[in-house]
Amino acid sequence: MRDKFEIATFGGGCFWCVEAIFERVNGVHQVESGYSGGHVINPDYKMVTSGTTGHAEVIQITFDPEAVSYLELLEIFFKTHDPTTLNRQGADVGTQYRSIVLYHNEQQNKLAREIIQDLDSEGIWNNPIVTTVEPFEEFYSAEAYHQEYFENNPNQGYCRLVINPKVEKFEKVFKEKLK
Repeated sequence: MRDKFEIATFGGGCFWCVEAIFERVNGVHQVESGYSGGHVINPDYKMVTSGTTGHAEVIQITFDPEAVSYLELLEIFFKTHDPTTLNRQGADVGTQYRSIVLYHNEQQNKLAREIIQDLDSEGIWNNPIVTTVEPFEEFYSAEAYHQEYFENNPNQGYCRLVINPKVEKFEKVFKEKLK
């Protein structure tokens, strides 16, 4: 891996949805689904979905900042999920589905807070953004069957009904950012 790659960590509901979006972004080298923001060491899917570990389903993005900036990734993140619903995205409900930005340095922290303030002032949504911005501490990779879930299971019901419409919308709105 090149030294110039950087890491971004976002949670915006089910990690399958968020992963499917960011895998299509030009400049993104790798996207991995996992868990972060909680208090249990080495949690698994069953533990996280119980809502007792404090973790959110997140993705960790390895990206080339010369091809796509962190600010562009934030813009994609905020415009491809509903950052105004507390602990839920659609039918997925619980703290594990919260909207969260886990920053890896002070520049990411600053940019995340600024974009939230800017988007709130634009009044894009009827309600204020509830996305939390927290320091990154630890990332636990999700089980292998969660990785590239949409790509590997395109005909599964959740993929067809929930993820596919999000991907199609992303591809329309952000066509200049596609691989």
